Amino acid sequence: MFFRRKEPAVPAAGDASLLIDVQHLSKIYHEGKENEVRALDDISLSVPWGQFLCILGQSGSGKSTLMNILGCLDIPTYGIYRLGGQAVSDMKPSTLSGIRNREIGFIFQGFNLIPTLTAIENVELPLIYRGMPRAERHALCIAALEQVGLGHRLNHRPSEMSGGQQQRVAIARAVAAKPPIIMADEPTGNLDSASGREIMEQLSALNREGTSIILITHDNHLAQMAERIVTIQDGHIVSDAPGQGGLNEQ
Repeated sequence: MFFRRKEPAVPAAGDASLLIDVQHLSKIYHEGKENEVRALDDISLSVPWGQFLCILGQSGSGKSTLMNILGCLDIPTYGIYRLGGQAVSDMKPSTLSGIRNREIGFIFQGFNLIPTLTAIENVELPLIYRGMPRAERHALCIAALEQVGLGHRLNHRPSEMSGGQQQRVAIARAVAAKPPIIMADEPTGNLDSASGREIMEQLSALNREGTSIILITHDNHLAQMAERIVTIQDGHIVSDAPGQGGLNEQ
């Protein structure tokens, strides 16, 4: 079962075969005022388990706002968001925090590594916050770093690694606890093309192993590497089309 806890007095559960079920979702800032901003306006979206989905859009399109809601970092102003069949739109912040911690791994453009910690210490940190026993988390973190090809870099600090290697540490941190969902926000934005391709290969490999991937990007070329591309513009979904579902041989 996807969720370990069930909140009282939430809307009826939806289709548990869907990872994400968003219905008529809006996010409005300064509602009713002269400077009102509709970052998202009546969005509906369904995503099955195991899909590699790209949300594509330029700066200011609303894609990051949508990711924040899908990742339980924010809540909508209106509409229903069901994750794994359970309505999370109206959950308390403490409950949303628990969902993020257990079910979603995040990868960001800026790596977000702590410079004074080694690779394995960076990967372990979220598991320490979860209260995982030391031996268990240490084994998981070694396995995660080996999975991204950094088993030989366990004790290196970020300054001793390339940008691509730092982002692979960030991926290891996201997947160490084996969450069913990975959300990647512009994960190649600070990398050269070769390192960026390497990161996309890592995400594709995770997806082939069954992890659901949601990629946020403005880069149409990267978007084509996903299975499905949802394009957002001015807070609206303007296109929902298949991607190429893999890496081009170039």
